[in-house]
Amino acid sequence: MKPFKSFLSRELEAFISYREGLGYSVKHIRYPLLVFDQYVCRHSDPSMIWQPHFYLKFRNEIKFEPSTVNTILYAVRCFFEYLKRTQHHLNNPLKDIPCLPLRAFIPFVFSPQQVEQLLDVICCRIRHKQRVFLKDLSEYLVILLLARCGLRINEPLRLKMKDYRPDEKTIYIEKTKFKKDRLIPIPISVAEQVDNYLSSRSVLIGNDINPYLFIGRAQNRLGDQRIRYIFHDAVSQIGINSPRKIIGDTVFGKPTPHSLRHAFAVNTLRAAIVRKQSPQNVLPVLAAYMGHVEYRHTMKYLRVVDAESRVSLLNFAGTQRDEI
Repeated sequence: MKPFKSFLSRELEAFISYREGLGYSVKHIRYPLLVFDQYVCRHSDPSMIWQPHFYLKFRNEIKFEPSTVNTILYAVRCFFEYLKRTQHHLNNPLKDIPCLPLRAFIPFVFSPQQVEQLLDVICCRIRHKQRVFLKDLSEYLVILLLARCGLRINEPLRLKMKDYRPDEKTIYIEKTKFKKDRLIPIPISVAEQVDNYLSSRSVLIGNDINPYLFIGRAQNRLGDQRIRYIFHDAVSQIGINSPRKIIGDTVFGKPTPHSLRHAFAVNTLRAAIVRKQSPQNVLPVLAAYMGHVEYRHTMKYLRVVDAESRVSLLNFAGTQRDEI
């Protein structure tokens, strides 16, 4: 854990301890305050921190996405509210500092055909050597669950043996992003592959004490960095070259493992439209399946109904920019 180094270090640590005492998680507020602390270290005049223009400059000079900048400003604003209460300062210098306008984000969306190509490439890299077979198969199954069930990358990595229920063909996902548990059915074809993996595991590992469903080297838990490497290597192999682009006030995302979650949602909605079902009727079920607390998180997938429309939107935005 990196320490604070500016003349405000003692107050910053006290603020974090105060929030922790109130029951807040400090994991997500420490990093924004470290960014602020490092910026303060680069300025020799301590009195500047009480001047609003200092934060206008700070806001413009830190090179992050607008949403991240706004998160940092929020953390610093809370810190000065704390100083007002505890040290009787009259003003919060960030009181009137506006947030940056957010850019619209259009995620990369795999078409169903691209999902199949990606999975085929990853499946073909499974080596049939006893030393690495279970590890390679585990890596493939993690990405298969991302694609077929729309899971977040850490959800299959955290699964325990007890969380998979072969008789029901369900998996139990505990305390996810929104601290919410959910029990979801998985496709029969996916359950069959998990069953085959477990059968192989029982044969190849005599004394299997690893509680995790998917295992890495030496029966250790798989890490997300390994999954990301395999994913990006497979994306390169199938010839997808779609770097992140900012066009006007819109960000077009590049392929990431989370793109498989986007693709699952978008392709599910598209299939519902093909069946002449209303997407609005599908959304509550999809939201529960994906573990969204509020429908608004699921409704964002209505912005892009398929991979082809995203490409068209990207091409149109690029053409408009060129004409301007």
